[in-house]
Amino acid sequence: MGARYKIIDTLGEGTFGKVVEVKDLEMEHRMALKIIKNVEKYREAAKLEINVLEKLADIDPDCKNLCVKMLDWFEYHGHMCIAFEMLGQSVFDFLKDNNYQPYPLEHVRHIAYQLIYSVLFLHDNKLTHTDLKPENILFVDSDYELVSVYSSSKKKHELRRVKRSDVRLIDFGSATFDHEHHSTIVSTRHYRAPEVILELGWSQPCDVWSIGCIMFELHLGITLFQTHDNREHLAMMERILGPIPYRMARKTRTKYFYHGKLDWDEKSSAGRYVRDNCKPLLRYMQNNSEEQRQLFELIARMLDYEPSQRITLREALKHPFFSKLPPHQRLGNDRARCNGESSGSRERSHSLSR
Repeated sequence: MGARYKIIDTLGEGTFGKVVEVKDLEMEHRMALKIIKNVEKYREAAKLEINVLEKLADIDPDCKNLCVKMLDWFEYHGHMCIAFEMLGQSVFDFLKDNNYQPYPLEHVRHIAYQLIYSVLFLHDNKLTHTDLKPENILFVDSDYELVSVYSSSKKKHELRRVKRSDVRLIDFGSATFDHEHHSTIVSTRHYRAPEVILELGWSQPCDVWSIGCIMFELHLGITLFQTHDNREHLAMMERILGPIPYRMARKTRTKYFYHGKLDWDEKSSAGRYVRDNCKPLLRYMQNNSEEQRQLFELIARMLDYEPSQRITLREALKHPFFSKLPPHQRLGNDRARCNGESSGSRERSHSLSR
């Protein structure tokens, strides 16, 4: 890493390369360094990510909109390297290490609020993230306390409870400006919107769908659409959310429909799997409290099949589910933003075009 950075530890590995913790010997602080494989397609993706992060930093130098802060980038023997502020675990890794025990409702509310606020900032600036998932939401600090809980069989369990639920959004490698080429398929499978699977074109609403899936997962500790197959994915959607609209079924050029109906054999083993493992959305509610109803109502509006009918993130911030958010957790001028007075985003959005 040249004379400046000393590698301390490996934080994670992925298809693109790896992320290591480094010490900046000049500035005496630690950073997360993303080292991209010396492979052309990953190098190009890294350059796109750097471009997006530089543009976001121009508009929001203090990261008030909760996107991860890029500190530096450089090339090293053909590897693109991007240095970021050090953050904690992802909300996915914390969930996994906690035995998939769901987050308390107030944490779901705070994490979802921050995620919506951050992604709305992208949308206001003509960007779609396209890869929202629990792995790409990091706690600022994932320090936790152990809490004792008792199961129905009176057995005592130790649960991790994060002390601070502040988060940052990461991974802008697939973020796409409105004027740029839109890849046909985007998003990680489980968080992929129906218009993407059906190849009907996509824009900002595909992020909203992903956020709905994420909120469900944080609240229940299970993935809403646990599948790796398009047809099965669509069958799960129909089981959980009702039939896919005729307009979308007729318009798609994919081969998943026959006369406007999903071509799916409910009696096959895959059919039984979907029936046994999925149920209508509201049947996942664990009680009938006002807060649960509000949460599921918001998730349902994010999971509207029709992108044009899906709730927008500006509307989502106004949803009653967030009315119980304590004042100290509210961000910036969210009241002004909710009223449509986006702080200068109309003047600023032009400065983002490449």
